[in-house]
Amino acid sequence: MTTTPPTPPDTDALAFVAALRRLRAWSGLSYRRLERHAADAGHCLPYSTAATMLGRDRLPREELVAAFVAACGIQGAEAQAWLDARTDIACGPAPADTTLTNTTLTDIAPAVAAPARTRPWRTRWTLVGAAALVTAILGGVTASGVFTDDEEVVLETPTSAHL
Repeated sequence: MTTTPPTPPDTDALAFVAALRRLRAWSGLSYRRLERHAADAGHCLPYSTAATMLGRDRLPREELVAAFVAACGIQGAEAQAWLDARTDIACGPAPADTTLTNTTLTDIAPAVAAPARTRPWRTRWTLVGAAALVTAILGGVTASGVFTDDEEVVLETPTSAHL
């Protein structure tokens, strides 16, 4: 590893996976060694998952990229560059900064209307959690009888004094 490591492209998934393959070749590590190095760095990267990831032309999950890059010996800002490139490919590039000098409302509107960059899996799991919470609350309220129209029924039974 005397040469500089390959840099991540931010064009498309195909180029990104090809760069990951070049990174593995640069590291000179086998898939089993990658698994061990990832474990040493605190990540979980089974060798079969790494081989499958590099054999496809799909964008790998963020945690796999982090584990793979760490296993290859990339750390700090260089590792973050790989994760940022993956996020840019998955979510689209971040909007460019614009200055507010000599701009009109039509120039500002697209920047304001641009959606915030979010990770799709976080949004999905947030919605699943919210749905589970609402279901639990409604189930508890229903079980407690808040939604029922029952009135208290007082039964008067005749006693021997009233007979």
